[in-house]
Amino acid sequence: MTKLVFDPITRIEGHLRVEVQVDGGKVTDAWVSGTMWRGIEKILKGRDPRECWAITSRICGVCTTVHSTSSVRAVEDALGIDIPDNARVIRNIITAAQFVQDHVIHFYHLHALDWVDVVSSLKADAAQTASLAQSLSPWPNATAGYYKGVQDRIRTLVQSGQLGLFANGYWGHPAFKLPPEVNLMAVAHYLEALKWQRDVIAIHALLGAKNPHPQTFLVGGMATPIDPNSQNAINAHTLATLKSLAEEALEFVKHVYLPDLLAIASFYKNWASIGAGVGNYLSYGEFPRDSVHNSTNTWLPSGFIRFKNIGAIEPVDQKKVAEDVLRAWYSYTGGDGIPKHPYDGETTPNYTGPTPPYEFLETDRKYSWVKAISYDGVPAEVGPLARMLVAYANGHKRVRELVGLVLAKLGVGVESLFSTLGRTAARGIETLAVAEMLPVWIDELVANIKGGDYRIHNGEKWEPNTWPAEARGFGFHEAPRGALCHWIVIKDKKVANYQCVVPSGWNASPRDVADRRGPYEEALVGTPVEDAEKPLEILRTIHSFDPCMACAVHLINKTGKELSVIGVR
Repeated sequence: MTKLVFDPITRIEGHLRVEVQVDGGKVTDAWVSGTMWRGIEKILKGRDPRECWAITSRICGVCTTVHSTSSVRAVEDALGIDIPDNARVIRNIITAAQFVQDHVIHFYHLHALDWVDVVSSLKADAAQTASLAQSLSPWPNATAGYYKGVQDRIRTLVQSGQLGLFANGYWGHPAFKLPPEVNLMAVAHYLEALKWQRDVIAIHALLGAKNPHPQTFLVGGMATPIDPNSQNAINAHTLATLKSLAEEALEFVKHVYLPDLLAIASFYKNWASIGAGVGNYLSYGEFPRDSVHNSTNTWLPSGFIRFKNIGAIEPVDQKKVAEDVLRAWYSYTGGDGIPKHPYDGETTPNYTGPTPPYEFLETDRKYSWVKAISYDGVPAEVGPLARMLVAYANGHKRVRELVGLVLAKLGVGVESLFSTLGRTAARGIETLAVAEMLPVWIDELVANIKGGDYRIHNGEKWEPNTWPAEARGFGFHEAPRGALCHWIVIKDKKVANYQCVVPSGWNASPRDVADRRGPYEEALVGTPVEDAEKPLEILRTIHSFDPCMACAVHLINKTGKELSVIGVR
């Protein structure tokens, strides 16, 4: 029996440490540690609730819109503010663009190199690669000359000894199964996706003034003006550009991303039985169809699946969310092992060790900056797999069609979704479904404007003198990585308490008060490890969740002396 440490896990946002116990070539136990502290909730206390969205958006530079959305929804819920329909549609468009871009980036630039051997692509026959690509889709770049050009670029890098962004891969690892031609096709599309994602996210610049961190969110709506006669507002040219970018996004997802995913997955079907996790799945629902605050009428439905039972989906109740800090470096008034609802949540750091440098975490004590989050008393996985399972169970027509298509092409059953492979496939399914809807939401905005509706913000209850002495609200949102919610308590017009329960908080939870593993930890159990020095299999399962651990911090002792820098990005 061997204990292995992987720190830091790379190709994620933020800083994550994984410790696993390996016996007989498989993981028998696992612990994951978020090795930084965010603390944004403490910054918000005493502030004007209307400015929280701008501060919380800086929690992460990758999920650049999600905290803004959740924050304005929380304040709107607390104050009972419904937004104009144009604001709803614009938020949907911004969210959809984030989903599509983020998922494509994850597949190619964060996860694909767990399955694709870059160096092996040098052995590929460019003509055979082109023939393969042409059999999968009508993408115009699928020519022998194109793939030969990519191959030459990779060869130049290898011969120079400066692999750059490909330098630290486990090339030649026996767990790589793809033929050289599939590797070459995937590497070529990896490079294409770099430019594609930069172009498509211009949707955020048009509707939000910039990316990352669009600047046009407002409690009560949006700050993007609509005026067909102004160059400084949403006009006919803006709408035409949005439509063009949406079509570009859909074409790449349909003809490159999903075909690549299916081609690669067909060589790794054994991963349909690895990485299942806790078996509980939560989705808050997303893309509201009406403008009522915290609307439950959403295109992607909400729901909770317990113990993989997709035949008995449960409605979501925010009152059932709780966090405990028994194994997290925080302290709670009343006892660390007593779970608290976010309205009553506390963010009081309490680092208890070990003292750097150290070999192993003290896993029988506190060992992470991530709280243990539960829904109705059990840990839950959130993210694309949870959303697609909930949508499938709810009878969502398009999701059921796409799930059926993917499962048929891979020749596996629905039970295969509960796995590392299923988690990866679900992200691709969701990306296509959302990319198909992006032009639909743009058409909704066009129709509203053609009908003479230019409203973008609801000023009612904007002024604090209209607010009650005390109010509380929550803002559900499905971020690309999963269920996100902000809870706010307002007293005397100021923030009295603020708690963010984030997707990677759910998935990276440490042991809870009942000593149950969190989703990352549970998913790692049973994972094969062929080479302890090259933990490719560990990365496959962890990356399938797309961790986003937020920003780095420094640890200091009581006198203010720096002990260690956890990470700087």
